[in-house]
Amino acid sequence: MHVEDLLRLEPLDLTLLWGSPPLLAREISGVTAPDLEDPGRFLQRGEIVLSGLVWWSAADEGAKADRFVAALRDAGAAALLAGEETHGTVPEVLVDACRRHGIALLSVPVHTSFRAITDTVYLRQWGDLSRRPADHYALPENVRGELSRLLADGADPDTLLTRAVAHLGAPPCYVLSATGRTVARTPAAPPLPARQAARRLKAAAPFAAAPASTTLRVDPDASPYGQWFLHLPGPVDAPPRMLHEIAEVFAQYRQGLLRRRAAARVPAAELLDLAAAPRPGPALLPAALRACGLPDHGPYAVIAVSMGAEEGAAEAGAEALDELLRHLPGRRFATARLATGGAAAVIATDSGAPGAEAPVPGAPCAGAPGAGAPAADAPGAVVATLKGLWPTLDACDDATLPYGGISTPAAGPQELNGALEQARYALTAAVRAGSADGTAQLTAVEDLTTLDALLAGIPADVRTAFGVHALGPLADGTNPSHRMLLETLDTFLAHNGSWARTAEALHLHVNTVHYRIGRVELLTGRDLARLDHKLDLKAALLCR
Repeated sequence: MHVEDLLRLEPLDLTLLWGSPPLLAREISGVTAPDLEDPGRFLQRGEIVLSGLVWWSAADEGAKADRFVAALRDAGAAALLAGEETHGTVPEVLVDACRRHGIALLSVPVHTSFRAITDTVYLRQWGDLSRRPADHYALPENVRGELSRLLADGADPDTLLTRAVAHLGAPPCYVLSATGRTVARTPAAPPLPARQAARRLKAAAPFAAAPASTTLRVDPDASPYGQWFLHLPGPVDAPPRMLHEIAEVFAQYRQGLLRRRAAARVPAAELLDLAAAPRPGPALLPAALRACGLPDHGPYAVIAVSMGAEEGAAEAGAEALDELLRHLPGRRFATARLATGGAAAVIATDSGAPGAEAPVPGAPCAGAPGAGAPAADAPGAVVATLKGLWPTLDACDDATLPYGGISTPAAGPQELNGALEQARYALTAAVRAGSADGTAQLTAVEDLTTLDALLAGIPADVRTAFGVHALGPLADGTNPSHRMLLETLDTFLAHNGSWARTAEALHLHVNTVHYRIGRVELLTGRDLARLDHKLDLKAALLCR
């Protein structure tokens, strides 16, 4: 396939901004999308480069675009396909840079996805393989035929990967998820812990290829949480096109898997709707659990997640949560979006029969494959594992902070309503804590062991209303006198009601402290000699 072929495909609706006939006749070896200011080290010769231009802004000088295009030229890129969505159009400085460095430039309209372009290139290449001479480095015809049969027969990913690289000498090879979960590995590849795998992916950067290792993105258009990577940790003597074609096999496998998981979301959504209902019929919840492949007896844990309020955040949360829970060997779970926003999952915390990577009949919402999890303190083990994995989920997307809340164990189906409420409460606490320091947070109800942590789970408008009513006139932060009284009250409560230590901390006379606290009591109607009134005002201060 050549660059000019892309312009002839009407569904893509690409526009040529600059490119001479010799440049348009260049053959395309693959597709890459490193939206970085310096993408050169991530490119293979002959690839077209897809860029959303997030690395450039209108305030940037032309030199920045010049460096970007120069890197494409030095790496031997076939062409640059620039998206119009970020800036509304392709900047003129980029057109000028492509003209100077001899890189064909095509614009991609908003209604054309990068996924559509990638699929078009690889499917076209796949269909043309049998007609190409051997020196174009395509997969051998017998290998292509075998992989097609394995895909059609529903082969497991380990078998697919082993057969795909067999003609390369069976090197160690992995297919890894964005969080470092091993989707598939060859017999020569040793087990790879998720955290170590995630570090490798982060260090390699998607599309990186180096003599020591190769990492290719399986599906360039997948979300940050649903992405898979083909990873060869050692050197391999294989043309890039062969590796791209192997990645395409797993892109097809993944698409089939996503279709089955989408079907599994239907009963999962029904289960969570029932769990959110205060009084579901006694037989409805057990039936909904069975429809999701979950046992109709406990214990269960419920986890709720939030990726923000932006459009698509709920779907991203469901995908991220599904990926996270597939790290739990032997745990069955059901994940879906919540009608109220965000996503949640019900997890069977017993060590029942392990699920399968592809949902099996009778267990459409099954979890990840693997040996049974430890039987002792099973709910606690689930929470500990998820907390350990949360940083890998956070690392998937630098632009989004994931927040999560986990309930205490629910003994049976009828306790799921309370467990869901607990998870939502813990999620609110996680959002509040994470927003304060700009970090991703996963909070379990068991973590809410202080008054401050407990109050963090209360919705913001309720906290504000409580603080205003409990503090009375003192809640008016614009009044300097009231701010002084609040400072005195805060210090007084922090020193356990000690007049002398409060005076020392504030550098005041004890009589002044007495006067100020008297004013606080008068304005709030509280008696600070009483413990319950002290707690009321302490909570009000925390709710500000």
